[in-house]
Amino acid sequence: MDDTSSPDHASPMPVFEVRLRPHRSLNARQFRTLMLCIAGAGMFVTLPFWMIGAWPIIGFVGLDVLLVYLAFRANFIAARAYEDVRLTPLALDFVKVSAKGQQRSWHFNPAWVRLTRVEHEEYGILRLAFASRGREVQVAGDLGPAQRADFARDFSRALHEARRGIRYN
Repeated sequence: MDDTSSPDHASPMPVFEVRLRPHRSLNARQFRTLMLCIAGAGMFVTLPFWMIGAWPIIGFVGLDVLLVYLAFRANFIAARAYEDVRLTPLALDFVKVSAKGQQRSWHFNPAWVRLTRVEHEEYGILRLAFASRGREVQVAGDLGPAQRADFARDFSRALHEARRGIRYN
């Protein structure tokens, strides 16, 4: 009988695991409400023009509403992208998935990886990257400076813990 619950056969528990998604300020319900407000405002603005016989204005305002709608739809499509970071004492696995579903992955040894930062005095952390043995991969690029700072703090603590030893599930 093979006992896979012993520490020799178990996989190390993740010390740090997170999925990073781009921040979006509107959910679907808020988007519908915003579009209804924009369309309503457009109708309110065009009504006087229609009454005086300048009806082509309706088409231009309608085009504006359509362009706002298309811009938000493109934004929601771009929000499908994400990054997965999984750190164990034996490996750092980093996966970037684009909005189109294209996936790229990197594998690092936690003993050799470091988190590099580019900071600005006024704006905070502008760029984070995993660096190891001449390779560098940007991480958390879609997050704001405050979220990057939180990620950097949490990941740095986890990396320190991962270097201390293996934990088994």
